[in-house]
Amino acid sequence: MFTGIVTDLGTVREVQPIGGGHDLRLVIGTSPAFLAEPAPAAIGASIACSGVCLTVVHLAADAFSVDCSAETVAMTTLGGWKQGARINLERALRIGDELGGHLVAGHVDGVAEVVSATPENASVRWRFRLPEALARFVAPKGSVAIDGVSLTVNEVDGPVFGVNIIPHTASITTFGTLQPGDKVNIEVDMMARYVARLREYER
Repeated sequence: MFTGIVTDLGTVREVQPIGGGHDLRLVIGTSPAFLAEPAPAAIGASIACSGVCLTVVHLAADAFSVDCSAETVAMTTLGGWKQGARINLERALRIGDELGGHLVAGHVDGVAEVVSATPENASVRWRFRLPEALARFVAPKGSVAIDGVSLTVNEVDGPVFGVNIIPHTASITTFGTLQPGDKVNIEVDMMARYVARLREYER
């Protein structure tokens, strides 16, 4: 589990096709402090990479490697990552940690498209277009994880929703480099998923 509070920006160092070219191994560079604190990362640890929960298969002082299945590549933006790409990173939640965002599983529900970014007072209003199948799970003042960043939904208009990003968030996440037309990983609030599933059985 994660909280959607990004603690480091990583850089994709290598993209290695494996499994007959269907799967990928990614080598991701990061700061040594990210892997060392609050406790040293270990092989088998989970790290959220732009919202995708991935398992560490190799560690170095300033990098880690993860393997991504064809399913993960197909359901997320991972298939488009190139050497040099910047990604949001978060270590797994530890019992007793501050829950600063909302509970995030790292199980991406789909990919959304950036519609626009408009300055609004001291922040920027970002708007995203969801796949139709996910639109019903996003509600005003609800939570959503965008590329692993926990955010509050400001408004919803059909499959399009908006969030506000303050300068601090833009400076420590990939929001500082996003452009209209870019694709982002979306994880809807898990409570919304369960409520929708329960309602299906009530019909």
